[in-house]
Amino acid sequence: MKSHETFVKVRYAETDQMGVVHHSIYPQYLEIARLNWLDTLGISYKSMEEEGIMLPVFELNLKYHKPVTFDEKIRIKTRLREQPNVKIIFDYSLYNEQGNLVTSGYTVLVFMDAKSRKPVRCPKYMLEALGY
Repeated sequence: MKSHETFVKVRYAETDQMGVVHHSIYPQYLEIARLNWLDTLGISYKSMEEEGIMLPVFELNLKYHKPVTFDEKIRIKTRLREQPNVKIIFDYSLYNEQGNLVTSGYTVLVFMDAKSRKPVRCPKYMLEALGY
């Protein structure tokens, strides 16, 4: 599975004085979508960390197309851009309930050995779960 959809309902605390989702909240939404994507593959991020592999965000890019407000349900489409190696790149499209694109972006994460803090290759079990 190279793409996945996650749904998030906007909480009041995530909005700013203008009544829209604050820009700082979107990275959290992307993290929810990534973790959900991994869960669907049968991969636990917690287990990965327990095995000594961390996955820090190396790069984050977002473009805000339309505002999102309290109590809206947004659909986050997460797509794997390419076969992971030392890094894994996700593309995101966030849609409101009317199906309009509200935010788009991508993240680059790096597989890292927890002890040495050096990059490592994507675990074989993840590549196999992805069909590579």
